[in-house]
Amino acid sequence: MNYERKVDSMDSLAGTQSFYEDADDSRRKRMRLIVALVLIALALGAAYYAFTSSKGAADAEGAAGSAAVPNVTVVIPGRVSVEAAIAANGTIAARREMPVGVAGEGGEVVRVLVEPGQWVGAGQTLAVIDRSVQTQQAASLAASIRVAQADAELAQAELERAQALVGRGFISKADMDRKRATRDAANARVRVAQAQYAEATARNDRLNIVAPAAGLVLTRQVELGQIVGAGSGVLFRMARGGEMEMLAQMAEADLARVKVGTRATVTPVGTDVQIAGQVWQVSPVVNMDTRQGMVRIAVPYSSVLRPGGFADARLVSGTAEAPLLPESAVQSGAEGNFVLIVGKDDKIERKPVKVGAVSDAGVSIASGITGNERVVTLAGAFLNVGDKVKPVLQKSSQ
Repeated sequence: MNYERKVDSMDSLAGTQSFYEDADDSRRKRMRLIVALVLIALALGAAYYAFTSSKGAADAEGAAGSAAVPNVTVVIPGRVSVEAAIAANGTIAARREMPVGVAGEGGEVVRVLVEPGQWVGAGQTLAVIDRSVQTQQAASLAASIRVAQADAELAQAELERAQALVGRGFISKADMDRKRATRDAANARVRVAQAQYAEATARNDRLNIVAPAAGLVLTRQVELGQIVGAGSGVLFRMARGGEMEMLAQMAEADLARVKVGTRATVTPVGTDVQIAGQVWQVSPVVNMDTRQGMVRIAVPYSSVLRPGGFADARLVSGTAEAPLLPESAVQSGAEGNFVLIVGKDDKIERKPVKVGAVSDAGVSIASGITGNERVVTLAGAFLNVGDKVKPVLQKSSQ
């Protein structure tokens, strides 16, 4: 009986110990599971943190990179029809300048009748020369004509009387011949006297300084009381008809584009007056030193045109197809004019250009670009070749 109780007691103790052992194993498993879950959670949290951190840094870097690329306004100009204009400069001169000097024997100037800037007619007296001596000489020659005429009349009368006596035999044939010769010589002396008087009159008429043609008096180089003669040089300079011209110097390449009749606009320096004219002569030669030639532009008279003065000219030699850009797109440097374009990979490139006509519509480009480029219109001074930009296209200035 006691033995059975002991056995039951031992069995009960063994069962209790087994129960506790099972409970400990269960707790350890749960602890391991919890630790594993915590580690997994920590690993996931670290991974998420690393991912979000790297993404934020990338976004920040992208934002910073985006902020460093500037926006620039560009235009694709294409090609439009523009006037092919040529700019030139030169001096104003009389188209047909007339130097006026002493045509006769000269003498003392007693009156000067005109001043520079006055208009005169053909044959109008500009200055009067003293002719007191010449007048007396002409009077003497006029008197000699009358003497010769009297001698000729007497010789004619004697011849007529001798002819009446020839038939009666009182006058020989030889005497008749002598009387005819005397009559003829007297008539010849009359003609000589008349010619001498006419010569003196013509010479006296040439004493005064007169205008050879109608025009504008430009200069005066004579004063009252001055003794003038054939060696006195030019006393007055005149512009025939008041016609003026501009002597424009042009480069050899531009000279080839200009023809007689080409329209031009002349602006004297210091004024804003624009005078319409046209080319009337193109020089057939080019200066070997300057590689320039002369173009003569005829312009009508204007009070602002002064021979010897400087002027600018704009010649229109037809129309051409060329890119047209706003003035802000064209820049100047030590090597000439240039534009900035947005090229491959949106990077800035520099293109040298030759400027054509400049008008209110913009600046035409004679050479350097085709018109299909993306040309920077603004902020060109703040950009350098190779800069990365973001082009913003605007409408063309056409």
